Amino acid sequence: MADSRDATDIYWVEPRRRAILPLDTFHLSRSLRRVIAADRFRVTADRAFAQIIALCAEAADDRPDTWINATIERSFLRLHALGLAHSVECWDGERLVGGLYGLAIGRAFFGESMVSRATNASKVAIATLVARLAAGGFTLLDCQFMTDHLASLGAREIDRADYMALLGAALSSTGSSAAGSSGAGTAAPPPNAGDFFALDAAAGADGAVPGKAIVQLLGHTS
Repeated sequence: MADSRDATDIYWVEPRRRAILPLDTFHLSRSLRRVIAADRFRVTADRAFAQIIALCAEAADDRPDTWINATIERSFLRLHALGLAHSVECWDGERLVGGLYGLAIGRAFFGESMVSRATNASKVAIATLVARLAAGGFTLLDCQFMTDHLASLGAREIDRADYMALLGAALSSTGSSAAGSSGAGTAAPPPNAGDFFALDAAAGADGAVPGKAIVQLLGHTS
């Protein structure tokens, strides 16, 4: 993390209690189910990674400064090029209105930041992420720090020892979870690694997975 957007230094943070979002107990409320099923947003993956991280780093009325500085931004752009960092994007027409990004290693996904510029956009993004991870065989979604927003979706805090056990199991595989930064998912992931693009078999020509498919998959996990 960095102290501010303009900070030159970064530092590592290890929470004593870690927030995770269990993929099999995601809380899909009736209102969120309706928003997703109605395709209120067009939701894609890895179609606008650079724009998502820039939006997450952007100041807003409720967040005048962020911890994403230029060093972090450049590092994650490189990780994305290597097929390790991924994004989920929510679009209203051609306007990017929310999403998230994170790092995938083995069967673990480490959520870094999410952003919303329209009501429910970040909730739709994380719901779609959970569906992607479940479809791709991931076992751990690391949210790092608990927030009221995450708690409403089913996130919970666990002790460091419990987290390390889950992390060890998720990282027992090797390699990345992606075929590359194109989002096409044309190459198979390494053995025993999660496949971030498994859900794209249901995607349309625009790269978006229909909301009804997301709702159906989340119904099997929640």
